[in-house]
Amino acid sequence: MPRIPAPPLPKALQPRPKRPGQDVEAGAATPVEAGITVVDWLDERTALSPGIRWLMWRKVPRGINWAYTLGSATLFAFLNQAVTGVFLAMYYRPDAAGGAYESIRNINDNVFLGQFVHGMHKWGASVMIILIFLHMGRVFFYGAYKYPRELTWVIGVVLVILTLAMGFTGYLLPFDQRAYWASVVGININAGGPFVGPFLSNFLFGGADFNATTLSRFYAIHMLVIPGAMAALIGAHLYLVTKLGITAPPWLKPGADDTDHALAEAEV
Repeated sequence: MPRIPAPPLPKALQPRPKRPGQDVEAGAATPVEAGITVVDWLDERTALSPGIRWLMWRKVPRGINWAYTLGSATLFAFLNQAVTGVFLAMYYRPDAAGGAYESIRNINDNVFLGQFVHGMHKWGASVMIILIFLHMGRVFFYGAYKYPRELTWVIGVVLVILTLAMGFTGYLLPFDQRAYWASVVGININAGGPFVGPFLSNFLFGGADFNATTLSRFYAIHMLVIPGAMAALIGAHLYLVTKLGITAPPWLKPGADDTDHALAEAEV
């Protein structure tokens, strides 16, 4: 006679599923294996792993010291400015009729952690300017601007100019008396430049004199134009630093391995 199948066990008597890390049945993937599978799936379609290996595992010369971290510190300061600037832009109003000043006061007095974020953005601008000049000085005194890194140096100089322009355009945004008159003085100084000075002054003012358009123009330049240009140039700067490598301190004589490596890089 055919055997009658046994009735299913009640849910309370069924065995509990095994926790991650315990033995699993054949053919099933552990959480770690599942994560690797996802990474492999993405890498197969994007081919990012060779670029990441090229970026992370590369040769560096002997004698590296803390002065070489100034570039990374400047990049961190830029990211701090970008993140805090986005949060401030959520509450800021570029209104010359009192809205700009009141929005800054609202950020400092009423918004949760608003004064903290505003302080990080305000003092972070000064920190970024200090760091980028220290980084520029290290590159100059170490001779890192020489062949084949001239383009890296030129992009870095442009980044310094954009950083100063970022600080100048952001100084007006609180729109208090100090910010107003400091910006007027700065624009008038630019107007005294040869050839392009008057045109630059009219562009920044948005007319012949300070008006409501000036604040909106400074805000657009500070939030959109300069950060976009800086992000693109930082990407190009990092690419060249990774491709061409970094220079050893000038007081160290290159060894045989360093010379062979430098020749290989020059040939590439």
